[in-house]
Amino acid sequence: MKRRNFLTTAAIGAAATAVAAPAIAQANPTVTWRVTSGFPKSLDTIYGAAETMAKYVSEATDGAFTMQVFPAGELVPGLEAAEAAATASVEAAHTAAYYDWGKDPTNALGTTVPFGLNYRQMNAWLYQGGGIDMLNEFYHTRNLHYLPCGNTGVQMGGWFRKEIASLADLQGLKMRIGGFGGSIIAKLGVVPQQIAGGDIYPSLEKGTIDAAEFVGPYDDEKLGFNKVAPYYYYPGWWEGGPTLSTMINLDKWNELTPAYQAILKTACEAANSNMMANYDWKNPTALRSLVAGGAQLRPFPQDVMDAAYEAATSTYAEISATNPAFKKIYDSQQAFKREAYLWAQLAEYNYDTFMMVQQQAGKL
Repeated sequence: MKRRNFLTTAAIGAAATAVAAPAIAQANPTVTWRVTSGFPKSLDTIYGAAETMAKYVSEATDGAFTMQVFPAGELVPGLEAAEAAATASVEAAHTAAYYDWGKDPTNALGTTVPFGLNYRQMNAWLYQGGGIDMLNEFYHTRNLHYLPCGNTGVQMGGWFRKEIASLADLQGLKMRIGGFGGSIIAKLGVVPQQIAGGDIYPSLEKGTIDAAEFVGPYDDEKLGFNKVAPYYYYPGWWEGGPTLSTMINLDKWNELTPAYQAILKTACEAANSNMMANYDWKNPTALRSLVAGGAQLRPFPQDVMDAAYEAATSTYAEISATNPAFKKIYDSQQAFKREAYLWAQLAEYNYDTFMMVQQQAGKL
């Protein structure tokens, strides 16, 4: 009798499993995407954010949703990554949205603009202040869905062949500078050049350009800029907290199940945090190495900083007067920035300043 009951129970269990299997398969459909990066594979930290995202998505779906990442130039040029996703040449791109600022300056606000939000402020605005939804109101008009996926933190001001002692030294200087920053620094007399990451070194080496900025110590050392330009300036006022993003073809995004959309959003958020942690860990060692190798650290002169700030704020006012999408997003970021610095100057600034004094005194 017991044996008969066992067999009956086992049969019912097997039937239940047979019924459940199609439901599980249906809940986890097979999806295969190609993701083109805006960066070369040699830049393991910035390129690696896309690989981290893809890894998390695959693990969370038991391999049912796979995203194959391709470095810049393998499928499309680095600066054309977002457009490739918009036109469905690929399903998604991992890039800096400000590469397309020339199409519409509103694109830049998804990455950063000169004197914009820093890393923590940008994340607060994106995740808690409605920034992602606000940006997607704009990006959806380009057939793209935007998800934050990486940040470098405040960047360095770049490598210069000659020392910059004052604003006058910038006149006529040819500089590789990406995104919106180029339009602002042009008002200071610089001739901006937008060049993809993998092409910067040969341009600087050949003298096609006089200066170049990219990210910060870790990436800059890998690219070897210190070998052809000795002066390393700070801060990168045009990139106070640049957010990288996964730009997804809107139709492909809408085809995903709600569960897959949630997994992809979570994976991008995790990659966003992981990339910043990577840079915070690696930049100190790289900076020491660069200085030991002869790099000469220099702050931008005060007249350069003041002129740049004035040029930026006047430019934003001009754009806002004729571009409602830009004005809506920029005003939201600016309003939060005022509040964020009101708080940061009390706690973060004073704590960090005290600890920096201890570091300088050799007490850490």
